[in-house]
Amino acid sequence: MLYLVGLGLGDAKDITVKGLEVVRQCRRVYLEAYTSILTVGKEALEEFYGKELILADRETVEQEADNILKDADVCDVAFLVVGDPFGATTHSDLVLRAVKLGIPYKVIHNASIMNAVGCCGLQVGYRSFQAKCCLRLHMTLASASLKMIGKTVASDVFTELYSFGETVSIVFWTDTWKPESFFDKIEKNRQNGMHTLCLLDIKVKEQSLENLMKGRKIYEPPRYMSVNQAAEQLLAIIQNRRLQGEESAITENTICVGLARVGAPDQKIASGTLEQMSTVELGGPLHSLIVTGTLHPLELEMLQLFPVAGSSFEQHACQRTT
Repeated sequence: MLYLVGLGLGDAKDITVKGLEVVRQCRRVYLEAYTSILTVGKEALEEFYGKELILADRETVEQEADNILKDADVCDVAFLVVGDPFGATTHSDLVLRAVKLGIPYKVIHNASIMNAVGCCGLQVGYRSFQAKCCLRLHMTLASASLKMIGKTVASDVFTELYSFGETVSIVFWTDTWKPESFFDKIEKNRQNGMHTLCLLDIKVKEQSLENLMKGRKIYEPPRYMSVNQAAEQLLAIIQNRRLQGEESAITENTICVGLARVGAPDQKIASGTLEQMSTVELGGPLHSLIVTGTLHPLELEMLQLFPVAGSSFEQHACQRTT
């Protein structure tokens, strides 16, 4: 059996009871080590789990998956993933390989940034939503569907809608590569009144262009994008487009939320304008950024619990509240 086990977001103790039982019964246990990190290292996990862990970097998972699956048809093998196995990054390829080899698999879920992001006060589930484009579209489609089956429904039935739009990843720019596709998705979400969770880039076991071309197995130090860096890139896009005569739905005064080490005892949350996010200090990785859409009064009240020092974001937030 192949087990994909979510580890949660904090430390060794965030694994579920079921997950821990599985880890202790498996013959081999792999720790996926390139899409996210916990606040503790491999040694702390091994001590708590009572099991030796095998680090699985991107190369191992993508190019040596057969080694991970070896003998999994006759013994138990675990693949550990920070957060949830299918949260921010899917591991579908490993599952598909297992199925093709006739190896059964089981997923043990855990908390991920996709749901834990609600700690800042923005509603991850459903909320009341009035007179917005998305709601009108939702109501139109729903009403049309119901009319097709001979029913009519009052408009106030459809008063709830997800408050987060499509999640995006913000990647590190280079001198020669500065993609903006993530900005377009954030802007579309905001135009529809939706918040955007931005997952920030991680560079682990990356090679420089020179070492890559020369075939040298020399790797660069790990890099984790901060809220500051993400905000700076967004601000650069806004400024560039403004110079081209374009006015974006996202400005320097757009309300954002910076989050660091969510789930850990020292997690930090800061709310303020995008401009303020470019200078806020949130400490070590991992960071995430939320660009807000339309703010419900309760959401605004919650964000006021985490203001950037000297923040005047309330006056800007009032422009996008319901």
